[in-house]
Amino acid sequence: MAGCGGRPRCPPGSLLGLAAVAAVVVAAGWGERHSGCVVRAEPKEEQSIDLIGKNEVYGDARHEVSVYVKVFTNSPFLVCMDLALSQERIIDPNYSWIGPDGIDLQGQRYVNLTETGKLMVMGFRVSMSGAYTCTLSYKVIETTTQEEIEMVETYKFMVYAYREADHAYQVSVRFSTTHCRLKTNGLLVEKLNKILNSAISHLTCHITESSYKCHSIRTPKDGLQYELFVNFLVNPFAPGWEEVCQNVPYDCEDVTNRRVRQAAEQIGKFFQQLRHILKHELNSVPTIQYVDNSFSMTPIDSCQPGFGRNHHSHQNCASCCVVCSPGTYSPNNEVTCRTCARPQARMYGAKSC
Repeated sequence: MAGCGGRPRCPPGSLLGLAAVAAVVVAAGWGERHSGCVVRAEPKEEQSIDLIGKNEVYGDARHEVSVYVKVFTNSPFLVCMDLALSQERIIDPNYSWIGPDGIDLQGQRYVNLTETGKLMVMGFRVSMSGAYTCTLSYKVIETTTQEEIEMVETYKFMVYAYREADHAYQVSVRFSTTHCRLKTNGLLVEKLNKILNSAISHLTCHITESSYKCHSIRTPKDGLQYELFVNFLVNPFAPGWEEVCQNVPYDCEDVTNRRVRQAAEQIGKFFQQLRHILKHELNSVPTIQYVDNSFSMTPIDSCQPGFGRNHHSHQNCASCCVVCSPGTYSPNNEVTCRTCARPQARMYGAKSC
């Protein structure tokens, strides 16, 4: 990274201003080191996205019910009856649960099956996605003849594993400069990256995809001016992030998302401070000035391989990264599952066909 060494004199504007901001970073406590990953809430507290605070999902004899369960957490209770039937007295109920691939769930260690026909799938894995079907049989006794009539209802739940999207933040900012040919333009961006990386390194985040372009701009009042358009990505996967997350017993996306959000907030505060320092706290007028209110930040989401988003198929979990269904796959960090040319992927969460 370029600096002042070997040069007859440091550029008085950009580097001096950013050096002053570095002091603000330290004074604000942005350089403090924090402990490792914070363990997420207990899995049993994580609920399906469409439960609206409840821990039960009722069946519907007319159509299948879609349920979304965060990976490595417990599912809500799937209730083997519809809401209307649950309000009635049921005589001699009998429940039978069948999981994906026709597996009888009675006695399986990974399920909690109650005597009232409620099913919870514990420690939900990608491979547990699929159809869960319950058959409820019960009796109806005719009031006048006391005749017993056997009733049978079937309820189908489509249960999908999902993850939170991995977040990053695209940042754009502008600086005014005296000319596009200034060497200090490139030095500014290098120094900016160095300071920001230092400010967010304790969060195992870093700046990537940094770039800038210089444009000449004609304004009605001030004539011809020059501005640097700087862009970079705030990325949560700086070297060491995997080691930080080793103590987390399940995927670390909640932790990395929290950290990158904190990093983005700190960078926003940085640019709030920058304008004040360059304008009010320096004795000399910098060659390069931050353009007021030019800071903007846009979240960029991605899904892990084997997961994607589908607003049409998964309307109740549109913002989730839902496991790819059989016949589809996702080989990388895109946000959609691709369709296999030949439907060879018969499992959920395929990363290739």
